[in-house]
Amino acid sequence: MEYDTSVPAAEGLAAEFTALRPRLLGVAYSLLGSLDEAEDVVQDAWLRLSRIDPDEIDRIRDLTGWLVVTVSRLGVDALRSARRRREKYVGPWLPEPLVTGDPADRVTLDESMSLAMLVVLESLSPAERTAFVLHDVFGLEFTEVARAVGRKPAACRQLAARARKHVAARAPRFEVDAEAHRSAVTAFARACDGMDLAALVELLDPDVVLRTDGGGQVLAARRPVVGAEKVARFLVRTARSLGPAQQRHALVNGLPGLLRYRAGRLDSVVGLTVAGGRITELHIVRNPEKLRSIR
Repeated sequence: MEYDTSVPAAEGLAAEFTALRPRLLGVAYSLLGSLDEAEDVVQDAWLRLSRIDPDEIDRIRDLTGWLVVTVSRLGVDALRSARRRREKYVGPWLPEPLVTGDPADRVTLDESMSLAMLVVLESLSPAERTAFVLHDVFGLEFTEVARAVGRKPAACRQLAARARKHVAARAPRFEVDAEAHRSAVTAFARACDGMDLAALVELLDPDVVLRTDGGGQVLAARRPVVGAEKVARFLVRTARSLGPAQQRHALVNGLPGLLRYRAGRLDSVVGLTVAGGRITELHIVRNPEKLRSIR
């Protein structure tokens, strides 16, 4: 992304904005779960900044704070609009995955923002989600959160507390040991390659939940699939229907996951949550529109 530097003053401002851009994208993505929408929000923030009179810009004591608040305000508006669109979405809506080494290297993403966590955040109100993301994830003071949400600091504190309680109750357990997580992903990939039903059942937690996002464009389950036996059978049945896939290991939203290719084309991104050596949640994004930014 390039910015207008036709005047010397704008050149320094653009350079400062470019340096802050990964963090701003991280904030917007954490609120929206969509890299495309996050890009639009951050670009809009730049346009608003570039239109401010230079003398007024000099009076902004904390440019980072101003930009984070501006991006957050725009993000809240975009989230409310997105929520209305997602009510008509075909099947489960999953966030657009970030794959390290491709678009994710342009985003400062907090390690907690896994696909599973973003699904939990979808159940919060826009105000609760914003208060939680800004305060608990990005460490903003409630005075700054209040500017973004448009409420008083005390009200924002209550929003964050309510969101925190909700997240604590629904947040997925996950494997702290990265090597154990990676080992489970490797075993899962091997079992899927062999369409080994027994091996899959052994790898899956008894209460595992599988969500697949096809956006109504490709084959996907219209509802979450729950239980090791049901999930394993769904995976094997889908593999037989779609044909063999080439699987590559990758970091998906900061955690070991898989990229699946069929006929040389990226078919899906698989995010896995692992706890106690078993897979507790599976998120498979197949909607082609959410895979466009991944090379």
